[in-house]
Amino acid sequence: MAALTALFLFVGFLIGGEAGMMIALLIATGTNLFAYWNSDKALLRMYGATQVDAASAPDLVHIVGQLAEQAGVPIPKVYIVENDQPNAFATGRNPEHAAVCVTTGLLRRVSTEELAGVLAHELSHVRNRDTLTMTIVATIAGAVSMLANFAFFFGGGDRRNPLGFVGVILVAILAPIAAVLVQMAVSRTREFEADRMGAEISGRPLWLASALQKIERVAAVTDNPEAEAHPATAHMFIVNPLHGGMLAGLFSSHPSTEERIARLRAMAEQPPLQAGPWA
Repeated sequence: MAALTALFLFVGFLIGGEAGMMIALLIATGTNLFAYWNSDKALLRMYGATQVDAASAPDLVHIVGQLAEQAGVPIPKVYIVENDQPNAFATGRNPEHAAVCVTTGLLRRVSTEELAGVLAHELSHVRNRDTLTMTIVATIAGAVSMLANFAFFFGGGDRRNPLGFVGVILVAILAPIAAVLVQMAVSRTREFEADRMGAEISGRPLWLASALQKIERVAAVTDNPEAEAHPATAHMFIVNPLHGGMLAGLFSSHPSTEERIARLRAMAEQPPLQAGPWA
């Protein structure tokens, strides 16, 4: 986040000056605050998620309730998406307005223990308020990209700019790429932290490690049409739902699944964690 802020200040002075910086920041803040307050409803609607309860999905709702108690957060709403790709995500602006969502592909392919590991990971995002963190990061990254647009459409004519017009164009092209890279790095960091905390909540790091191994293998060969149509939502999922090209690793919002599994296995070799009440 510090790197993004520094990038924004640097690009702002070169392209837009103080006035351009303030305009870009205000617009980016407004759009992202709107998304922060409404993204959960929009995201769930986008994926056609259906809310379930103790009557329609008793086992799933029971596990979520026990994990939420173990994590010390309010019990979130629970949703299911009809999608063959095994995956899951959490959304909501804070723990009091949170939701967890799993795909039917996940429910068909993992055991109860592995499902608990996945849900503990998602509840970690809720507890850590990662939605808020990523909203702030997206605001700054969006402001950088907006300044780049100012350069293309208005010439970026701040009189203190020593680079000239060609330099402004280069900055306008490279700055958004740098912002996205930093944004993805923050997202990957949050995934590692959610893995660690999720393993602590469940008390069984290997449950999540086993689930990640299954999800990665099947997701790699199973399309997620909604995610492909809305790639900006990919960072929400526990495993990258997109099938990218050569630069997919560089711009991925998720760390390597192999590294995540290795870290979880290392955790399992440490002194036993407190087991969840369903163990």
